[in-house]
Amino acid sequence: MAADFLQLDVRQAPPGQLSQWLATRLRDAIADGRLPVGVRLPPSRVLAAELGVSRGVVTEAYRRLGEDGHVTGRGRAGTVVVAAPVGVTTAPGPATAAPATGTNAAAARTAAPAGATAAPGQQRYEFPGAGELFVSGEPGAGVYDALRAAPARIDLSPGLPDLASFPRAAWLRAERAVLASLPASALGYGDPRGTPELRRAVADWLARNRGVRADPAELLIVSGTAQALGLVARVLRADGVTELAVEDPGSLGARQHLRAGGLATPPVPVDAEGVRVDALDATGARAVLVTPAHQFPMGVVLGGERRRALMRWAAERDGLVVEDDYDAEHRYDRPPVPALRVMLPDRVIYAGSVSKLLAPALRIGWVLAPPKYRDALVDAKRFMDLGSAALPQLVLARLMGTGALERHLRLLRGRHRQRRDAMIAAIGRHLPGAVVHGAAAGLHLTVTFPPRGGGPGTAPGPGTTPGPGTTPGPGTAPGPAAPGPAHPESAGPADTRLAAAALARGVKTPPLSWHAQLPCPPGLVMGYAAGGPGTVADGVRIIGGAIGRPPGGR
Repeated sequence: MAADFLQLDVRQAPPGQLSQWLATRLRDAIADGRLPVGVRLPPSRVLAAELGVSRGVVTEAYRRLGEDGHVTGRGRAGTVVVAAPVGVTTAPGPATAAPATGTNAAAARTAAPAGATAAPGQQRYEFPGAGELFVSGEPGAGVYDALRAAPARIDLSPGLPDLASFPRAAWLRAERAVLASLPASALGYGDPRGTPELRRAVADWLARNRGVRADPAELLIVSGTAQALGLVARVLRADGVTELAVEDPGSLGARQHLRAGGLATPPVPVDAEGVRVDALDATGARAVLVTPAHQFPMGVVLGGERRRALMRWAAERDGLVVEDDYDAEHRYDRPPVPALRVMLPDRVIYAGSVSKLLAPALRIGWVLAPPKYRDALVDAKRFMDLGSAALPQLVLARLMGTGALERHLRLLRGRHRQRRDAMIAAIGRHLPGAVVHGAAAGLHLTVTFPPRGGGPGTAPGPGTTPGPGTTPGPGTAPGPAAPGPAHPESAGPADTRLAAAALARGVKTPPLSWHAQLPCPPGLVMGYAAGGPGTVADGVRIIGGAIGRPPGGR
């Protein structure tokens, strides 16, 4: 088994030497700065459970570190690092301000105003019914606002964690503690990069959980990944970049933000190993947006050889990779996947947020950019909003520093796993023949439907194989995605009609075709994290009943 903490994987340990292996890994992390002085190690019981080893293995490793002088036990405060990392002689302090020399940026999702004329090929949404919301063709800028506003008894929209489990009590305690010690000067204008406290906390979080080493001074705190993409688009545009290639299928929302920033988004197909680097090279684009740890929406992990190919592309083509690490912490049936940023930091702009860890409403994320773009991104942020709100940053920094966020993540994993299992079981009962993608991690499943003659309700015929990142259903076998038209009648249910039929029956879930520029099988992208297991299963049952009976359909 494996743990997010330092990307530990016990399969790497020599037989019979688990404690020695663990102690060595921890010493290395202290030496290279991933575990700075003052950080608390995970409780031995928790780390043992995550690694799937006995608690004695962990306590013995901690004992050896204590004998070496690397850590010390502090009772209820836990085991704390006390040895200074190699090459570090002073504790990190507030970083100096960056010069202001940059570009303007704006990256908010906006709905088309009333009375506005929709762009060619787009649909403007105001107060749509089910049939008006899900139309064929490219969705308009306000489509997500319309989807969120649409009434539904069961919401299976992807991208939401268990919001009912938001740690309100821990947040209130942290907020009170912050306000009790906050000097008056901290309520004024601050560093546009974000508070030093949160940048330090995020740097520690990334080192422990994603294997990314970062100087806090290099981090930029932003209002979620949406703003990060808008800032990146404007900075790249100012640098002469006109295209940023995107995965296909790939996030419609990300594509909309990049286009709003003036960039074209040529599609690059995704297969069972992730984004196809040969197809990326053929686009001629100098930059690409990827979701390597859990591709959205198909759920595949970017394979090792494909990662190396992407890195070669970046080096040979002077290319740039924008890494959206949107939900890498939520994994259930596989070991952690290191961030691309670890492999080639000078070619990767790394973006993450707490939208999938805590709540999208917090609007807190971060960007870690190569030196070439770092100052320009800070300038863009400065001239956009002078920096994100400081108080939520300070509260989040405290949650990260006390271990409350990691405790919350462990709680969420258990609940999300139960809900995922409930959805998979319901798909087997009510959507037999549908293919499940991306079950090993994340907050959603994508289901695709086989061609007519092997449609939902029957096993696929000869030659039909599930797509990338699949979990085979009854009678299916894993394999590469079967290319095909997006919505022809011969390909099973048009997913826009199916989504409309589900919404008319009180279940909200977007069609896969929203996220595709290239032809793809019809499907649905269904989130499972925000509702209980019974609610999730009921939603799938209703979708199963809606197949073949869209409102006003045949």
